[in-house]
Amino acid sequence: MKKKKFRSYSQKKNNSYKSLESTIHTRYLVLTILVLFCFGILTTKLYQVQILKSSQYQQAVYELSNTIIEGPTAPRGRIYDRNGKLLVDNTPVKVISYKKPTGVTTTSEIEMAYKVASLIEVDFRDMNIEELKYFWILNHTEEADAKITSEEWKALEERKITSEDILNLKEERITEEELNRYQDIDREAAYIYTLMNDGYSFAEKVIKSKKVTDEEYAVIAENLEDLQGFTTHLDWERYYPYGDTFRSILGSVSSSESGVPLELKDSYLALGYQLTDRVGVSYLEEQYETILRGKKTKYRLLDNGSYELVEEGERGNDIVLTIDIELQKALEKIIDEELIASKKDPYTEFMDRSFVVIQNPNTGEILAMVGRKIEKVNGKYVASDYSPGVINAIITPGSSVKAASHMVGYVTGNLSIGEVRNDACIKLAATPLKCSFKTYGNINDAEALKYSSNTYQFQTAMKVGGATYRYNQPLIIDESAFDTYRKVFAEFGLGVKTEIDLPGEIEGYKGTSRQAGLLLDFSIGQYDNYTPIQISQYISTVANGGSRMKPYLLKSVYKPTKEKLTEVLFQNSPTVLNTVNADKKYMDRIQEGLRMVLAPGGTGASYIDQKYQAAGKTGTSQSFIDTDGDGKIDRETLSAILVAYAPYKNPEVSFTVITPNVANKNVTTQQMSKVNRRLSQKVSQKYFEIYK
Repeated sequence: MKKKKFRSYSQKKNNSYKSLESTIHTRYLVLTILVLFCFGILTTKLYQVQILKSSQYQQAVYELSNTIIEGPTAPRGRIYDRNGKLLVDNTPVKVISYKKPTGVTTTSEIEMAYKVASLIEVDFRDMNIEELKYFWILNHTEEADAKITSEEWKALEERKITSEDILNLKEERITEEELNRYQDIDREAAYIYTLMNDGYSFAEKVIKSKKVTDEEYAVIAENLEDLQGFTTHLDWERYYPYGDTFRSILGSVSSSESGVPLELKDSYLALGYQLTDRVGVSYLEEQYETILRGKKTKYRLLDNGSYELVEEGERGNDIVLTIDIELQKALEKIIDEELIASKKDPYTEFMDRSFVVIQNPNTGEILAMVGRKIEKVNGKYVASDYSPGVINAIITPGSSVKAASHMVGYVTGNLSIGEVRNDACIKLAATPLKCSFKTYGNINDAEALKYSSNTYQFQTAMKVGGATYRYNQPLIIDESAFDTYRKVFAEFGLGVKTEIDLPGEIEGYKGTSRQAGLLLDFSIGQYDNYTPIQISQYISTVANGGSRMKPYLLKSVYKPTKEKLTEVLFQNSPTVLNTVNADKKYMDRIQEGLRMVLAPGGTGASYIDQKYQAAGKTGTSQSFIDTDGDGKIDRETLSAILVAYAPYKNPEVSFTVITPNVANKNVTTQQMSKVNRRLSQKVSQKYFEIYK
């Protein structure tokens, strides 16, 4: 019995040893496989690094061990008009600049600042008092240290205060008498030293770029060996062959001193810019920054402190605009003359600006966009560019939008082609009579446009709003009618951004109240307000049969060359944003009515010469202004508008002419200045002189 037990125990023990041996063997095998696998990965990586990607990693090491410095912002691309006439170019500017060499000391920089101050003149008035005090501290080390007490030095050692705190205490204790000992040469040196150490350490710092004389430029160039880090070179600034014509829309570029605007810092840094780079800061220069931006020269900083050229810079790409600069220039002159002359008309004390937009309605190209403003200077009226108002000024459109109002009636089934209505005044409870300019009797839909009937539109609006009209009774409407009107108006471009290629466009103004009477006002263009470019897009949409085209100024992009434009990099093309959701017969009927407006017998017959066979709509709107600058509306005025296109059978051009505040509110139409009519006549005539 005992032998059996012993044999059983011995057998179990042998089995246990075998099991352990098997486990160890398995683990050893797994470990071996893992080690071999890791060695395989390591070998593969080493092969990739040392053989396949050897040159790539060598280049990375090379780049990490070399400091690449970029030169100043390269010249920007040129801007041309549609006919190849140069609108914006670069002109050379003499520049004195500084790049911090490796190993340069503060003492040597101060010495060089004094040397340069003795050779050139700089305006040190831009330097603030803190910068002057800091220079004094660097220049008077012992005196500055003596201003700190032993207790304060001890506190610094014990890390109770910081070095910055010590510096602040020194600056606070510099007396006015000590600073007053500084002569102009000291202050010039202080300013130059500040410029030498502004911004990134190894970036190029502009010391002087304005009014650098030939003598200053030459003397610095002759002494470069003694002025380590200083250099002279030619930079650029924008030059405008046509002066102020279209100037504001062309935009502006930041200066060498200002660089990237603070508010745009993050976005430009994300694009790889440096804060010292010159960039487009408004309108076309800003809109097409990435196209116009030049390619900067690159240098390698060598061990001896000198620089080696790595890559030559290049001017930015050139752009061609849709604008006809000769047409633009002529229109600006026409507006200036008419505005100033019309100030002699009665009741024009608040009239001070006009807008004109000329478009190709089939493509959206803008041939001219003009905004001009006049003001009295030393007793004489002086005109200035106000073209940005085309995309951001608020205009009450008045009757000029009645074509869109007609379309609301058609598409909602509340107006029929040929429908005859009686042009009688509307009287709502507790409101004055709402009438047309005069009573026209029974008229149809086309005649309603011809005579600019208000009450015809009122009747449509009441139907759209589901209202039952009773004389001198309250009017109850379905408030969703406002949404219906705005939806259709938006299809024409009214109340929505046109998507023009310029920054700063606004949507206009939408009223918030939904009182019944305001719906009637909406139908005749007396509620929501729009921008001139929206009104231009609207009439262009009517002209081309219902396609809302994106207005644009960029026609094409060319590779930079010394002479003529040759290699096209990009050609813009028309963009349809949407089409008016209506049967063609309705648009045809609207176009028929607009033709009657400018034909003999229509309200706009004298606005454009009959030989050009134009169609369009005039408008007189009630406007509201703040005359004393206190932020409150205090005056009601009348504004004048014309929207038109020609020829009406096959439109090639659309005109939008707007003159706000041509008269006080209580003046009758006959007494209003006819400045907008005269502008319309001369603007259209000038266009056809050039293009016929």
